[in-house]
Amino acid sequence: MKTRKNLFHLLSLLLLASLVLVACGPAATQAPASSGDALYDAAKAEGMLTTIALPHDWCNYEKMFAGFKAKYPGITINELDPGAGSAEELEAIKANKDNPGPQAPDVVDIGIGLAPGAKEEGLIQPYKVATWDDIPAGAKDADGYWYGDYYGVLAFEVNTAEVANPPAEYADLLKPEYNGQVALSGDPLTSNAAILSVWAAGLSTGATGTEAAQAGLEFFKQLNEAGNYVPIDGDSRTVGIGETPILIDWSYNSIANDIALAGNPDLVTNVPKKGIMAGVYVQAISAYAPHPNAAKLWMEYLYSDEGQLTYASGFCYPIRLDAMNAAGTVPAEVFEQLPSIEGAYFPTIAEIDAAKEVIVSGWPTVVGVQVKPLP
Repeated sequence: MKTRKNLFHLLSLLLLASLVLVACGPAATQAPASSGDALYDAAKAEGMLTTIALPHDWCNYEKMFAGFKAKYPGITINELDPGAGSAEELEAIKANKDNPGPQAPDVVDIGIGLAPGAKEEGLIQPYKVATWDDIPAGAKDADGYWYGDYYGVLAFEVNTAEVANPPAEYADLLKPEYNGQVALSGDPLTSNAAILSVWAAGLSTGATGTEAAQAGLEFFKQLNEAGNYVPIDGDSRTVGIGETPILIDWSYNSIANDIALAGNPDLVTNVPKKGIMAGVYVQAISAYAPHPNAAKLWMEYLYSDEGQLTYASGFCYPIRLDAMNAAGTVPAEVFEQLPSIEGAYFPTIAEIDAAKEVIVSGWPTVVGVQVKPLP
């Protein structure tokens, strides 16, 4: 993704335009599909789509589900484990290879660093959506096994009722005033967001490459020894009740959570300037999908203008934004609520793989704490 750095500043400005949808109301939902659409007919015959790890408050998936069901009546959405991490999604495919029942996911939404490995293991199958050409080459597999759907940057989600002086940089998190307050949005052994958060903390020290991954482990060791790190898989609930009043999470989740809490309490979203880390998530269809046609139809919806603007209304950067803007399908008004991603680091897949290996193998011994899962 490093080759796309110059494009991302432009995308950050363009996304502000698409976010007017949040202020002015939801995007117009397309009319229900009619019989005669071969893919819809085949998907309707299957009758179900099974998703996994798609919380309703993540990138506006609640609205995405509603839009899909409105356009394609007759297809039930079976949602598995909304709180699962990227690695757990792939484990669910492995565990259900011979299971055509409701516990087998049809589709996954995972961090880009895990996608090539999933292809090599034969866990996912190729499919190219109609808008394939709009997806930047650096964000998709050339053969169609996986493709980026949205991205964002890591930020500090802070409960201002509990934290009088919200931290601005990773180094701030080590201050005594944040004792017992800092958490990750996942387990660094399985969560893409948590792995990238540890790496970002290392990058903020000035380290680079795998040295930054090791520096990130050392940072969290310090954070834990200082009593500031709370080993809980944090989310909007733990932030809101003050259990983890400072959470390192994606900017889009933090902004959405602030709106959802409506001042009870107020949250602030701070994107650190040092170690600003971007992350692309990708979609893929399970090689063992019990409902392969429903899975393909879901992909078509996600990558349609309607689906991409739904991501934008959930404060995520839709992957087709550049092409959509060029085509004039993004509203022109500006809605300034998303932090700029200028200067963000977009790591390559090879860099993510190297950092992940260091962090996953080193966390148990360097940091030495087990992250408590959400109830």
